Amino acid sequence: MSIMGEKYIRNNRNSYNIVKNSKIYAKITALDDAIFIRDLLIKKNWDLNKIPETVKKDDNYLVLAVIDEKLHLLAKFKSKPDSETIIKLTKNKIRNPNNSKYGLNITKVFDTYVIKKQIASDEYIFGYYDNLADAQFVRNFLLDNNWNVNEFGEIEFDEETDSYKVIKVIDDNVYVIDSYDSKDEIDLKKSYENFLSRISKHKFGLASQPHLDLLKDKIPELEEEFDVKTKDDVWSFEDVSSPLNDIIFNLTPFQQSVYDSIDSNTSLDEIKKSMIRYKSKNFDKKILKNIDDLIELNLIEMVDDEVYRKTD
Repeated sequence: MSIMGEKYIRNNRNSYNIVKNSKIYAKITALDDAIFIRDLLIKKNWDLNKIPETVKKDDNYLVLAVIDEKLHLLAKFKSKPDSETIIKLTKNKIRNPNNSKYGLNITKVFDTYVIKKQIASDEYIFGYYDNLADAQFVRNFLLDNNWNVNEFGEIEFDEETDSYKVIKVIDDNVYVIDSYDSKDEIDLKKSYENFLSRISKHKFGLASQPHLDLLKDKIPELEEEFDVKTKDDVWSFEDVSSPLNDIIFNLTPFQQSVYDSIDSNTSLDEIKKSMIRYKSKNFDKKILKNIDDLIELNLIEMVDDEVYRKTD
């Protein structure tokens, strides 16, 4: 042990804080690492700007990074890591400083990943995603670009998955339209057609994709913006003149969302789960009222206690 013993080191249950004059300089898991880093800080006169990226300790190289004015031990290697490895470790620490399940600013609401950030006491939502990889890509890009959605290009490279993402920002929400393994494979027209098809299927209850909820009433303007028509290999979205479709098109947005959440034998809990993003003070009461409205319109029926399905 260092001749200074554990001076400046505070036991913090499962870790050790390095503290001087009430300022926490580092939080380290192992005591011997904390002592080593404490000695390094003393040697550098407690100047975080003078801390090297790597330092040799016994038979290992320690990778260090100063993030938010605190020193972090990122990893240990038997041989000195290259700069690319150090950059990746530092980025991962910034994106997930607390080793949480999804990292900063990502929460999972049932089957949907949501990117949220608190800005000046207000909570902003930057996007909804059906898979974690897309959510993490968008979050990482936003972190690297000061949360400016205008920095996105139509095509962005995702270094984590080694893929190319087709991106569109719609009403300040970032959508991942498609992914490609190679830049040469990218077909924007096809990607936009498929994206509009997914929105339409969700709108008409042919598929459940709650991450696209906000786009159900924007199909005509998206067709104009993308300069493509909505098409699908199986379903036709052109004939909307049937009485059933006339009724569906005249539903309120909330009624439409409740209707879309119902498939065959869908329980009330499953409907609530699909509608969780609209949760408010009278959430349960509002859903039950809209279910009653849809039953009265003969669009759905109850098949069991609090279990519903669309009518044929």
